[in-house]
Amino acid sequence: MTVPNKKVGAIVVGAGEGIRMGTSTRKQYMMLGERPVLAHAVLAFEKCDAIEEIFVVVPAGDDLFCRKEIIDPLKLRKPITLVPGGGTRQESVFNGLRAIDGQCELVAIHDGVRPLVRIGDIAECVRIADQYGGCILALPASDTIKTVDVEDRVVVTMKRHMIRMAQTPQAFRYDLILEAHITAQEEDYAGTDDAELVERCGEVVKVMPGDPYNIKITTPEDLKLAEVLLIGRV
Repeated sequence: MTVPNKKVGAIVVGAGEGIRMGTSTRKQYMMLGERPVLAHAVLAFEKCDAIEEIFVVVPAGDDLFCRKEIIDPLKLRKPITLVPGGGTRQESVFNGLRAIDGQCELVAIHDGVRPLVRIGDIAECVRIADQYGGCILALPASDTIKTVDVEDRVVVTMKRHMIRMAQTPQAFRYDLILEAHITAQEEDYAGTDDAELVERCGEVVKVMPGDPYNIKITTPEDLKLAEVLLIGRV
């Protein structure tokens, strides 16, 4: 696989509160096998040859804890910068983009609570983003998708073959994703993911096949499933 001849950075977003997990420990710090969830995600980008530098966005005030408990035990070779998160995921990503400060031409943005991402998928996502400007991982919908109104009445049944369920990483040209975030901020617009902000600017975002193992850990059940998937992958 050809690696882009450009500097590529990664933003691993681990600044969430983890309210739906229902525990006192933030979900990104919970143990999955021998490492915290966030450590698994960071390690995947460390192992990916396409990535040169990693920016880890963590809750404000958690930098010393994350350095000691998450980063240092991994003994990483690549430069690591810890960035304080914002009040929302979108704000946290923007903080990560500002920390990059134009040092990278391409950037891959990943949820820190998706610990089972495949290294090859990271590299391929970056490669496609280099060609088209933006790329995301996504899975086809396996169930019938229906749009409903405020009273839970079906409005329309979606064409399932056109539906994709987005994952991360999502990779973009740095200038493109930075401008998309700035535009959203100026217009007070909150998107559901970074790709949506780029789409609003009329830019191309390509889709590549995602991985069913690349789950997002949100609930205790997700963590139990990740433990099973981790054993299966090993």
